[in-house]
Amino acid sequence: MTELFGIATSDLGAAALVGIVVLLVLLGRLVPSRIMTDRLADRDAQIQRLVDERDTWRSAHQISEEARRESQDQAGELLELSRTADHLLRSLPRGGEVTASAPVDQSAGPAS
Repeated sequence: MTELFGIATSDLGAAALVGIVVLLVLLGRLVPSRIMTDRLADRDAQIQRLVDERDTWRSAHQISEEARRESQDQAGELLELSRTADHLLRSLPRGGEVTASAPVDQSAGPAS
């Protein structure tokens, strides 16, 4: 025979079984299907909200990473341009310096 809480079900009367069912309902162990359906719908809605939030954060992260990569690429290009400009400026003669490749004709006056 089957036992329920250590008591054989054949020894229990109908009133005892009803009492057990009522006790299970009051303790929240036995829930009506309407309430269970509502709880499942609430849980499904909460899961959907969390999935939507996750997707939002994921897309924001992807956009942020693309912007970071673009910024890093631009910084690399700017660094190369600054090196080129530095090399160009260092190769220019300083004030008063004359290079051998460009002799200055001192006999000629100022250009008119």
